[in-house]
Amino acid sequence: MGTAQESWWQRFARLVPDLAKLGVTQVWLPPPNKASEKLGRGYDAYDLWDLGEFSQKGTIATRWGTKAQLLNAIHIAKGHGVQVLVDAVLNHKVGADGAEHVEAIPVHPLNRTIEVAPKKTIKAWTVFDFPGRNGKYSPFRWKHEHFTGVDWDGKARDKGVFKITSNRKRGWSQFVSKELGNYDYLLGADVDHLHPEVRADMLAWASWVLGETGAQGFRLDACKHFDHRFLCEFVKTARSAGRPQMFAVAEVWNSEVGILLDFMNALSVPMALFDAPLHTTFHKASMLGPDFDLRTIFHDSLVQSRPRDAVTFVENHDTVEGQSLESPVSRAFAPIAYSIILLRPEGYPCVYHADLMGPRAIPELPKLMEARKRFAYGRCIDHIENSRDPNFIGFLRTGKSKDGPGCAVILSNDVAITDSSKVLTISVGTQHTGTRWCDYLGREGETYIDADGKGHFPILYGTCVYVREDTM
Repeated sequence: MGTAQESWWQRFARLVPDLAKLGVTQVWLPPPNKASEKLGRGYDAYDLWDLGEFSQKGTIATRWGTKAQLLNAIHIAKGHGVQVLVDAVLNHKVGADGAEHVEAIPVHPLNRTIEVAPKKTIKAWTVFDFPGRNGKYSPFRWKHEHFTGVDWDGKARDKGVFKITSNRKRGWSQFVSKELGNYDYLLGADVDHLHPEVRADMLAWASWVLGETGAQGFRLDACKHFDHRFLCEFVKTARSAGRPQMFAVAEVWNSEVGILLDFMNALSVPMALFDAPLHTTFHKASMLGPDFDLRTIFHDSLVQSRPRDAVTFVENHDTVEGQSLESPVSRAFAPIAYSIILLRPEGYPCVYHADLMGPRAIPELPKLMEARKRFAYGRCIDHIENSRDPNFIGFLRTGKSKDGPGCAVILSNDVAITDSSKVLTISVGTQHTGTRWCDYLGREGETYIDADGKGHFPILYGTCVYVREDTM
């Protein structure tokens, strides 16, 4: 959070120039909306229309700062050529202002299609009046008819999953993940995206929040939990307001690439997805060490199947230790993983801020980001010297004279390598004959390019990014 007086939005504004120098062109910020608690991170969404402007939930500012600080930070980012993505939490609401007695059916928590008890009257926290905002920006007030389910019966003081029923309710949406039978319900008061008043309010917010803040796209939270037809409607609405190329990435957390491809094929508008399968492979590789076959690193990944639609990442706020999707990537393997997503042309690489700065930062990461900005251009040619050796891979970026000179990247998970006697021969082209190539990360490996345009690049444990010495 920076100093005690500095909000997170202010810190981001201060860091923008340095991020831009590293080659950052887009930043996904935390949810800017008012949370259910003073220090809530925004995923416990209370009021989407309160960006840190109104006295609600015991605070005016959100955990991240005030609305004025947010707007200033986005303005500074745009001035440095950095787009901002708003994290849109559309699936649920938390922190209701009041409760109602409603009819609901308890369902099995591990299979929401199974009703485990008859319909009964429960006390559900489903009233959202937003008294601090008092109708500014949106007059909409939420009641039980705007939700499909809750997780608490205040009457019986019973925790569970309760499907709200009424004459018009059709139950859970069928256009959601089939996990747990039907994964419409996630947490809190689950939003009913089939309700016309809900759709109208959220679609209005889609255009408003971009226009109000100057942000230029969305990271869409928990998309496998709500009707994907509404997801498409939301993105289409935001793009129709003079933003036809607006970038949107949906969080659909599943490690099976086939499920992600099915999800994308069902969408009526194009958008990117996070490559959770690739992250899962990174986690597995980091746990197995030299027992993992690096040649299989892209197997069953989204970036392999749909490279233009994959947002690749190593870790994020959900995957680190202690979080809901805990699947950490070891510090030893992280530079290899970041080299893969940053220095190859496929996908949209996403760098986790805690890997870049702070006590757990990865020392090699700034140089890898610089290498992407300076050298990772041209065609990508893969090289595997010996198909029987699973512990190293290499690839060449051929470079473009008008953009960058290219680089040769060698990656190894063989901890037994202690010197530079093992090499990978790569043809970089006769135009480089006689030039000396060194590791941009400052390691000891080097080679001279021979008359045939070939270099014999030393293989070292971890990551080496070889570039021409005269371009460093």
